[in-house]
Amino acid sequence: MDALILLQITVMLVFAHIFGGLVKRLNQPPVLGEILGGIILGPTLLGALAPTMQSELFPASGESSWILHLIAYLGLVAFVFIAGLEVDLNCIRRQGKSTLITSISGVILPFALGFGMVMLAPRLWSIPFQDQKLFALFMGTALSISALPVIARILMDLDLLKTELGGMIMGAATIDDIIGWSIFALILSSLKTNISLGLNLGFTAGVLVVSAGILYLTNRNRAWLTAPLPGGIIDLIALAMLAAAIASEFMGVHGIFAAFLAGVILSQRSARRILILKKTYLPVMTILAPIYFVSIGLKANFAANFDLAVVLLVFSVACIGKITGASLGAVIGGMTERKALAVGFGLNARGAMEIVLASAALDYGLIEGRIFVALVVMALATTVISGLALPWLMKTRPLSRRAWEPIPLHELKGSYNYHES
Repeated sequence: MDALILLQITVMLVFAHIFGGLVKRLNQPPVLGEILGGIILGPTLLGALAPTMQSELFPASGESSWILHLIAYLGLVAFVFIAGLEVDLNCIRRQGKSTLITSISGVILPFALGFGMVMLAPRLWSIPFQDQKLFALFMGTALSISALPVIARILMDLDLLKTELGGMIMGAATIDDIIGWSIFALILSSLKTNISLGLNLGFTAGVLVVSAGILYLTNRNRAWLTAPLPGGIIDLIALAMLAAAIASEFMGVHGIFAAFLAGVILSQRSARRILILKKTYLPVMTILAPIYFVSIGLKANFAANFDLAVVLLVFSVACIGKITGASLGAVIGGMTERKALAVGFGLNARGAMEIVLASAALDYGLIEGRIFVALVVMALATTVISGLALPWLMKTRPLSRRAWEPIPLHELKGSYNYHES
């Protein structure tokens, strides 16, 4: 059993780094290649060509399957925690009302279109009638979020992060993600606890209020924020992150919500964030996260569940809603049309955060394979489009391979300290 688990992890990491590296040569995010590696190892390809080998290497049930699921879950929690560390709430205050207008416009329109496409064509989605509104809420949320980490990497590579445009995109993406993940936590808690949406809304709001209080208290304690951070305290932070995720699960909210909030809370002073990243970034982004994203490809048969009509509908509505909504908000906020369109395309990148959301929804039974595949394709396609459109609209050089390389430790401060506290 131990040998099988070690073999599974080894094979997954080998495929993740081989295909992730090939994709990076095309100047695209390695998560695309990591998921491709999982698709090759999963029921889509290996399961079709050598079903016995695939079932023996990655059995659908049993102790090895359970342990692999736990390792992938750890990778998920750690990745979302790192994503939370990307959030800088101060950039919202500095950008002011224009960022708020852009964000709200970039959330309302895709949410309304996502909700509407479910309610107007319920038969297309093959969902139970009693779950229709909850599923519609999920699709609206799924089409509303942006991928803050991947957006930050694109803007850094193009030297746009510290510009007015970069500040607008990062501020709006921060608001979008906080709103989206809060709604998603509410939806999952309703599924898990069978409590009314109203009560779960109160609980989710309570979690946010407590988190805001912790954020306020930690930011007031400047001595704690600027003091040297021994390795032992880093270990305690990791344990606290896992404890928050476990407690969140017991209370009916998915652990990724608590992990994301933990990252947000610890990100609000650059010195603290850099020290944490120096200890956690490389292990998470080169080992734990690739295992998780390869496991995404193992979850479903991407060929059997590929529904062209659903994929095109989800992709089209996602792009129209986010690009149009965010661009209109940026124009209202005072930006020129070309820059406003760049804001819209920048926020349209869904990246790995969309895939995380879709994976959690699949695990909870909120969506089935067709919708999962459509959301994964949409997330990857919108990320590729943003990486191509932003350089063209801003007349900069094309996105380079370096955008997706692991950040060397000596560059962490320069890369992540883009809004000095």
